Order: sequence, then structure tokens, then C-alpha cells
Amino acid sequence: KNYDTIFSGSLYTVCFSDTKSTHRTTPAMYNLSSDNTGDFTLLGIPGLERYHVWISLPFCFIYLMAVVGNSILLYLIAVEHSLHAPMFFFLSMLAMTDLILSTTCVPKTLTIFWLGPQKISFPGCLTQLFFLHCSFVLDSAILLAMAFDRYAAICSPLRYTTILTPRTIIKIAVGISFRSFCIILPVVFLLTRLPFCRTRIIPHTYCEHIGVARLACADISINIWYGFCVPIMTVISDVILIAVSYSLILCAVFRLPSRDARHKALGTCGSHVCVILMFYTPAFFSILAHRFGYNVSRTFHILFANLYVVIPPALNPVVYGVKTKQIRDKVIVLFSMK
Repeated sequence: KNYDTIFSGSLYTVCFSDTKSTHRTTPAMYNLSSDNTGDFTLLGIPGLERYHVWISLPFCFIYLMAVVGNSILLYLIAVEHSLHAPMFFFLSMLAMTDLILSTTCVPKTLTIFWLGPQKISFPGCLTQLFFLHCSFVLDSAILLAMAFDRYAAICSPLRYTTILTPRTIIKIAVGISFRSFCIILPVVFLLTRLPFCRTRIIPHTYCEHIGVARLACADISINIWYGFCVPIMTVISDVILIAVSYSLILCAVFRLPSRDARHKALGTCGSHVCVILMFYTPAFFSILAHRFGYNVSRTFHILFANLYVVIPPALNPVVYGVKTKQIRDKVIVLFSMK
């Protein structure tokens, strides 16, 4: 019996097989054709093929919403001098990463929904899964940087400008981007070393690490351990540090003498907390569902995975537009008749 565990946030699929697993390598396997020049075939959402066209309609709308919302956010932050602050710099990084995350998967997914199963080259598959996983890890790191920004603004307001100087902000941005790149790059090399001598059909709408590795006719133990432990532990460490930051923020807020001051301080964190919940809650729900929900169908898991890469990028600009006064005011001016 095989137990499949998929981490839908970064979509790391972990497969535990018995001793008769076909992933064990034998000399005969390597005598088969195992070049990596062939194409893979993406099937879509198994079990819902007849509904692909109908499913594509909300997916297309939500994707357009994500592109338009994040583009407007990036435009406002770029042209409005009043938004040239550390918080909005990190927000612009989040918007760009969300655009990469959704654009990496959704256009190909829509093509499958409209035209049926689609082929993707091995280099194209590697490129897609690299940007998919790298965007997820980078999103988590950006949320951590934004939590640090809120901590500095509320717990050390008089030293805020000296703590988050432009040079420090650039160092943080380069550091978290380099960390994400270094964590996901080995995944590409772990896949290129594998021989693919059996089926190249992927029952999904896009390529993801272990989903592709499972098609290999070799031992994928290293892929399983690296693909699950390293990125997941990185994200969990980000969650712990975010929790510590907001614990310190709450302690500082409740020490404020004025109720208005407390409401104002909490209001500056409201949009960030909403985005954190939208990002991490579905991810950890998916972990628990895949770990304990053995009766949940693969169709639900794949559909949920597709929703995860499109809904948070679409809702993040809405949350910041509604709950952040500076952005809300600029959006109203942008779309006003004046």
C-alpha cells in the first residue's frame, strides 16, 4: 500500500512505498531508454475532465483579478512618493512574487482546461517547478520580513528609520531572495540525475517536484527527504519567527496607555495578519488533510492545489487596498474622474 502526502502550499508530494516499490533501481532499468529529452503530458484534474471548461471560467477570472490587482499595487508604490517606505517596499516584493507564482501555473492550466491534455518539455517542466517552489519559499520569507518591519515600527518607533535604512532593506531583499534560490536550485539537479524510462504522464495541471520524481525508474529517497524536509522546515522556521514577532508586538501594544493608540497600532498590522492567515492556513490545512484524511480523493487535493496558487495572489491586493489607508486613498484618486 502506498501513502501519498502532498504539501499543497509548495506542493511537495511525499510518497512512501513498500519494499516492492517500483522506484527501486535495478540494472535492467538503466538498460532502458532513460534520456531526459522527451516531453511530459499534463492531464489536468483527474475525475473532473468533463467539467474542465466550466472550472476554467472562475480560474480565468481570479487570475485576471490577481494580475490587475498586483499590477495596480506595483504601479502605485512606484509612482507615489508617500508609499516609498519599508513596508510598501516589502509589499511590492510580495506582489511581484505573487505574479510569478500565479503566472507560472495558471496559463498552462487554462490551456489544459480549454484544449485538453498538454505536453511540456523536460526543461520547461523544470523551469515551471523551480519558479513554483521558489515563489512559495520567497513568499514565506517576505511575510517574515514584513513581520520584522511591523515589530520595528511598533516596538521601536523612534529608531525605526535607523533600523530599516535603505541599505538594510536591500540587504534583507537580496538575502531572502538568495535563500529561496539556494533552497530550490538543488531540486532541479536532483531531478536531472533521474532516468525517466516509464510513463511521462503527470496527473496534474502543472509540474511539481515529487510528482515528477515519482515517474522515474530509480530510487528517489534523496528527492523525498530534500523536497519535504528542507523547504518545509524553512517555512516552519519562518512561521515561528513571525509568531515571536507578533507576540512581542502584542506585548508592546497592550502596554500603550491610550485605547486609540492601541487601535491604531493594531490597525497597522491588520492587513499583514490577514495575508499571513490566507497564506499559511490553507498550507497547514493541506498538510493535516493529507496526513490524516486518507479518504480524501486525489481530485480534491489537485483542485485545492490549483486554488492555492491563484486565490492568495488575487486576494492580497484586495486586503491591502481595503485595510491600508494610504493605498486605499491612492486607488480612489487613481480611479476618480479627476
